[in-house]
Amino acid sequence: MRRLLSILFAAAVLSIPAVSNVQAASDYPNRSIRLIVGFGPGGATDTFARIFSGPLSKELGQTVFVENVAGASGYIGWRTVASASPDGYTLMMAENALVIRPGFKDIKPQFDPSTEFEPVAFVATSPLALCVSNAVPANTMKELVALSHSAAKKLTNASAGVTSVSQLVWEVLRDATKIEAIDVPYRGGGPAMADLIAGHVDINLASSQVAKPLVDTNRIKCLAVTGKARSPALPNVPTLDEAGIKHADVDLRFWFSVFGPKGLPADVTAKLQKGIQDALADPQLSERLKSLDITAEYAPAPVLKARVVSDVKNWGAFIEAKGLKGQ
Repeated sequence: MRRLLSILFAAAVLSIPAVSNVQAASDYPNRSIRLIVGFGPGGATDTFARIFSGPLSKELGQTVFVENVAGASGYIGWRTVASASPDGYTLMMAENALVIRPGFKDIKPQFDPSTEFEPVAFVATSPLALCVSNAVPANTMKELVALSHSAAKKLTNASAGVTSVSQLVWEVLRDATKIEAIDVPYRGGGPAMADLIAGHVDINLASSQVAKPLVDTNRIKCLAVTGKARSPALPNVPTLDEAGIKHADVDLRFWFSVFGPKGLPADVTAKLQKGIQDALADPQLSERLKSLDITAEYAPAPVLKARVVSDVKNWGAFIEAKGLKGQ
């Protein structure tokens, strides 16, 4: 009998953490949530994350605050999330840079976003805008390409960093147009755009929401957008197709998605998905996103995971075929 009681007591003790975890998950969220962005303030992902964090906070009943953890073209922020406790209080707003970096086999350490993160939800898409400094004497893509071959001084292209979305889209356009320019990588889209406005660099591929207010106030020029149709935010700017540019079969838009550390509990993921879906349905947010040319495209974790796997493969094939290097 004494042995039986000892066994029962031990079993009861061992069950306490499991019960506590269930209770903690059912109580989620009961404190503020970090939403990490792997780039500095002012870029596409940061801009969208800050717009989205308010409605998401409302739906979850807790503050969702954006934290910029920049460096290594997003990798430091991504690694911060990957190594965090999978409790739902450290999340990541990521863009397709996450699936582009694995294609650069020369960059160490290698990582696989399909296995090192827990996908939560696909959230939105937005086209990029090819912008130039007002000092650049070109008003069309054709003129820009011609200028790149004839200018005494080489043009410069500012990207959000090596392996960033803007840098890879630039490589696709370089391949399609044979444009000539020197690459200048920055630690995020915000600093890159700041130098474009100041005239320190000539070209920058930015999200349409970042470009719109700058174009509207004549601080920069925009020559093309990467969407299949013209941007409502930049209606006077032609698409790449309209500009006569045929490019490789890869998606040249930004996409935004929420991820957590591997092992995020299923019920926490479900609560986050509901909060995200409900936040995207907010009429005020919808109007704000529309004005910035961001399209809400909610999809649950399985769809996001499939997208990650597919994009890693497709971008990897392009990077290998063109012999691109990350260092």
